[in-house]
Amino acid sequence: MKATQLTDAVAYHGEGPMWDAATGRLLWVDLHAGDVLSTDVDGTTTRQHYADVAACVAPRAGGGYVVATARGFSLIDASGAVTPVPDVWDDTGVRMNDGGCDPHGRFFCGSMAKEQPAPGRGAMWRLDPDLSVTQVFDGVTISNGLEWSPDGALAYYNDTPTQQVAMCAPDLSSRQPFVSIDAADGHPDGLTVDAAGGVWVALWGGYAVRRYAPDGELAAVIELPVAQVSSCAFGGSALDTLFITTSAEGLPNPEPAAGALFVVQPGVRGMPTRTFAG
Repeated sequence: MKATQLTDAVAYHGEGPMWDAATGRLLWVDLHAGDVLSTDVDGTTTRQHYADVAACVAPRAGGGYVVATARGFSLIDASGAVTPVPDVWDDTGVRMNDGGCDPHGRFFCGSMAKEQPAPGRGAMWRLDPDLSVTQVFDGVTISNGLEWSPDGALAYYNDTPTQQVAMCAPDLSSRQPFVSIDAADGHPDGLTVDAAGGVWVALWGGYAVRRYAPDGELAAVIELPVAQVSSCAFGGSALDTLFITTSAEGLPNPEPAAGALFVVQPGVRGMPTRTFAG
């Protein structure tokens, strides 16, 4: 399968797509710009600036959004007012990177070194509905790609330099390898899970998104004309469209479409977006 370009290259480092059923639009971020983008199914895109870094975003159950910022989180209410949660750490050399909500309405986000990947410097953080923040684990390098299975019994997660997608306990208390990806094929970045339990993995540097069946077998490949494929999420009124973010970050000669949003209808449906309960 080949993906179709939906927008112009509107982001420098597009990441973190989430379908917002309340508005019928896709939320995603231009991470280093600190902007949350909102894209209609026809490609019309608006953006709102929230912070120096907007790492990922999720809808709140009561309206508005939660945004992972450089060193913590901010809450956006339905009117657009911003309430920052106090920074989780002081080290300006580490920033949030990717995350998502679990079936209990808790928002998880993992971190990484800000400039160059530094082994073991990142961690996974959990924002609970009461706005308390807990470190779930540490010792990761580039925390990426987090989503739960349809029944919530397990989660999938990437620490990108390991070249593995991990299968985790639902509270992320344990991890074990699910699939390994050859570095020549790209590096596992963001991911999502469809309603049948298939795991869709964006391949940074690999010009592709791959679907792995629940047993770990490679089941489908979506090709893109852009090397830095950063993440993916299902959306649309029937949840049958896979939206794919891309990036021009660090490329001296990026492809013309690097930073555009792409779409494909792969023949399976996704799950409704989980919302933050706080």
